[in-house]
Amino acid sequence: MELIIPTINFSAFYSEIVICAFALVILMAQVLAKPSQNALGYVAFVGVMAALVVNVYVPSTMGIQSTESTFSGLWVLDNYSRFFKMIFLIGTGLTILISIKYIKQEAMPPGEYYAMLLLATLGMMVMAGGADLMPIFLGIELMSISLYVLTGYARARMISNEAALKYFLLGSFATGFLLYGMALLYGATGTTRIQGIFTYLSQNSTNNHIVLIGMALLVIGFGFKVAAVPFHMWTPDVYEGAPAPITAFMSAGPKAAAFAAFARVFLDALPAMHDQWVMIIWWIAVLTMSVGNIIALVQDNIKRMLAYSSIAHAGYVLVGFVAGGQLGTPGILFYMLAYTLMNIGAFAIITYIGGQGEERTTIKDYTGLGYRYPIAAVALSLFLFSLAGIPPTAGFMGKFYLFSAAIDAGYLGLAIIGVLNSVISVYFYLKVTVAMYMRTPETEEAARPALAFAPMLALAVVISAYGVLRLGIFPSIYIGLVQNANLILN
Repeated sequence: MELIIPTINFSAFYSEIVICAFALVILMAQVLAKPSQNALGYVAFVGVMAALVVNVYVPSTMGIQSTESTFSGLWVLDNYSRFFKMIFLIGTGLTILISIKYIKQEAMPPGEYYAMLLLATLGMMVMAGGADLMPIFLGIELMSISLYVLTGYARARMISNEAALKYFLLGSFATGFLLYGMALLYGATGTTRIQGIFTYLSQNSTNNHIVLIGMALLVIGFGFKVAAVPFHMWTPDVYEGAPAPITAFMSAGPKAAAFAAFARVFLDALPAMHDQWVMIIWWIAVLTMSVGNIIALVQDNIKRMLAYSSIAHAGYVLVGFVAGGQLGTPGILFYMLAYTLMNIGAFAIITYIGGQGEERTTIKDYTGLGYRYPIAAVALSLFLFSLAGIPPTAGFMGKFYLFSAAIDAGYLGLAIIGVLNSVISVYFYLKVTVAMYMRTPETEEAARPALAFAPMLALAVVISAYGVLRLGIFPSIYIGLVQNANLILN
């Protein structure tokens, strides 16, 4: 029998090749050259920037509706995946800038750390580009395994080890649901291709019990990955225990990747089952927004507060998921870009203030910060205002886009619940600002260097702050990009 080798279109995954190559270079350099800790961070950052340039400009399809595919259609490069990859790479680049000082300060091995960051990013990029359930699953596994390691990377801290173990156990359990759901869909439709599943369900009854169970298991699996209620239990402990830069990374890139795959599967493969899953997602969105914001109100640890905030923001994104259509999916893309900038920016300040061993993580530690470190306090206030959705920040425009999509799709009640939750969130975000500017510290803190003495971290803060203001004040160009990046497989 003749073996037919399919033609591989390398242009569809140039950026993935760059990321993979730099991850391998870093691992080899760590073993053979033993460079300084900062040097590997700079190499990783150069790799991410190179992949970002390749993703945006080689070949350029932004602004037109075009799709490239490879591996016999298992992998696609369209504007949707390209935009999400841009989000991943921006998030990873900012995380690396935050990590350079942190890794040296905590005396952690840099090689494996930066390699794992790049491999996790590679997994996210595979998830966004997968046009088949199998590449999506492989991307999830590559991302998840890297994150399990990174969560427990502060080996000397018991809380980090506990967080890694909890994340691994619960993550593996959720992955089982996801894989079983994919298997049931394959058994019912005879294909794992997203286009094939769409075609089968469009031509056959969707009341097949196997298909319905498979869909429900996918909701559970993806719900865990995006930290949606009631699959959110791991989030506060993992965010608190992981190294601060990794918490920033997990709250942005992996969440965006999970939403990229979630939307690809449900909006591209299962639109024929819209009536079956839309109300499930509606209720999950309501619970996720409400539970996240209400529990965040009583948190004293700023990392746990932002963990519950992250849960609530997943609920806002699910509003766009429910809305779908010509506004919902672009709203998800715009919001994930805005959320990446404002959340990583906030964690950059938290990383700096935390100091060695992350000893300052309670809100009390931020009392008087506005007078002791005015630049850091102003930056943190900006990011918190954006997370709260206060104009003229990116967070306001993102929420406006999502809630407008819900109203346009006829989900007025869901939009109202989202707005009310945003109002609730203002309280716990302002609680930090009040502590920084309106309270006197209980104890005198030893003098610490200014933010300028951490130049790479300061650069991450500047980039994030610029992005938050740019998206909030001049959003039109980015709205045009996300509208061109809508799902177009079907």
